[in-house]
Amino acid sequence: MRAVALALTVAAFAAGCGSEPDEQRSSPSPSSSSPSSSAPATTTKAKPSPPRSRARKRVAVTVVDSQFGRILADRRGQAVYLFAKEKRGASECYGACARAWPPVLAKGDPVGGAGTRGGLVGTTRRRDGRLQVTYRGRPVYLYVDDSPGKVLCHNVNEFGGLWLVVRPNGRPVA
Repeated sequence: MRAVALALTVAAFAAGCGSEPDEQRSSPSPSSSSPSSSAPATTTKAKPSPPRSRARKRVAVTVVDSQFGRILADRRGQAVYLFAKEKRGASECYGACARAWPPVLAKGDPVGGAGTRGGLVGTTRRRDGRLQVTYRGRPVYLYVDDSPGKVLCHNVNEFGGLWLVVRPNGRPVA
């Protein structure tokens, strides 16, 4: 497992994160967290169709296993991040920042998928009027070069703050 974490750290360093000039970028630091071994198997029962009032709600975030343990991801399984510079509410990531760290956007009222805490899912309005998904009151983002199952830029300092993947309880992975 350490070899996997080291390989991901090297890949993140080689790929770079975001599109800032290099002098403003910090390289990712290896995580001291050890990944969880394996999640217990769970079974789910088929649920009836949602009521019409919820028909426009879409799953915005779900939980996946990663080298950092169980973390939040978008509906495709790509890790979502929070920007430590933002405490709660409004986004501070626009322009070059938003091109490197696209906001997770919502159409209608977003909901949490399997493993999330539904009451923690919300939205905030961006300057352009679009709704950005929040989790535990904080806006969430994707990293442009990540893909489902590939977390490249956890604990990276860019655009004035750290970018951290998020646990299902809404707290960042340290």
